[in-house]
Amino acid sequence: MNAHYTLNELQVGIDVGSLNHSIAIGDGFGNIISEFEIPHTQKGFNRFFKIIKSESQKRDATVSIAMEGYNGWARPLDTQILKNRYRLYNVNNVKLARFKEIFPAAAKTDQIDARKIVELFSLQKHLPVAKKVLQEVKAPDDTNAQLKKLTRRRKQLVEERKAIANRFGTDLQAQVPDLKVLTTSVDDLWFLRFFTLKNDIKGLLRLHRSTIAKIPYISQKNIDKIITWKSQATYDDALDYTAPMLYDDAIRLLELKAKIKELTKQIDALIPSSRIARVIKTIPGFSTVSAGTLAGEISTLERFENEGSLALYLGMTNLDNSSGKQKGSKRNMATNRHTKIAMITATMKHTQHVEESKRYLEKKISEGKKYQQAIRSIGRHLVRVIWNMIKQERAYEIR
Repeated sequence: MNAHYTLNELQVGIDVGSLNHSIAIGDGFGNIISEFEIPHTQKGFNRFFKIIKSESQKRDATVSIAMEGYNGWARPLDTQILKNRYRLYNVNNVKLARFKEIFPAAAKTDQIDARKIVELFSLQKHLPVAKKVLQEVKAPDDTNAQLKKLTRRRKQLVEERKAIANRFGTDLQAQVPDLKVLTTSVDDLWFLRFFTLKNDIKGLLRLHRSTIAKIPYISQKNIDKIITWKSQATYDDALDYTAPMLYDDAIRLLELKAKIKELTKQIDALIPSSRIARVIKTIPGFSTVSAGTLAGEISTLERFENEGSLALYLGMTNLDNSSGKQKGSKRNMATNRHTKIAMITATMKHTQHVEESKRYLEKKISEGKKYQQAIRSIGRHLVRVIWNMIKQERAYEIR
């Protein structure tokens, strides 16, 4: 083989759909050599890889694949692409919008198709703005991939628990108000354990004090509250048919609390194995869940050009929207909502633990910023700290 010979590059564009994906294959010189469609099934994925393998072997070419919607409808095709050791690129919709503003005739106003993605592959060699549209996706760290799954699952269960607790509390307020006032929160463990001793309210009224006292960790104060309620209890006639619904909600709340607790334990057990989670958790205010969420969603720093890109992803800064003398910014639509919530929550707790951050928060508020804006200002500084901590594998220090 000639010493100056370089491998060709097969450039593949995938227009992702919910049921079918459109594929276009370019030869690396701007020519489309194949176009086809596959269903979102394993049989369709197998056909895709068979064609890609055949075309790449024919041309002795490397393979680069880009798709719009990485980690969305693209799953699990995106994961399989990385497992096959092909280079994978994600079409950044924010950068794509900027690209369309500069070259309005070069792209459709709707989602770009597979052929357009292949064109972007060719353009990125000559136009920096096109290069920014296609961002290479690195294979996720196994531990961080697990953390992502666990933290997202936990968040879903927490949201379900809140919804059921709201419904449970509203129904109790309407039908057994005297029972609801026994607790400050209807999903308190002692209250749920008491409520589920019987599957109806009338059954609870017949319970002996000795039985109530056997509820794990129930205080004497709460036992006395229950006994007082029993002696003067009143209830709505509708309880004859709604009591089973209340019982089901209470049982589900107990199940959810147990599942959430178990998931938190699993997340905590993985923290030491994740370089990102391990260092983030050393920051005061950053709990097991927030550290696990950030590590799972970030996955690897190699995905980001710099700490500014990470800040955008975490929702701690806005995109510049200045024009001429007018200065301004606009919301970044590429922000990961999971990381933004985790960062906001952890930063709020951080200001309660670190005096310097607390003073900075008060200073920003005194300057006229709203509380959330001030928190994001601190969050932006923390992103810079997090970036350097991960790069240097250093724990957080209060100096």
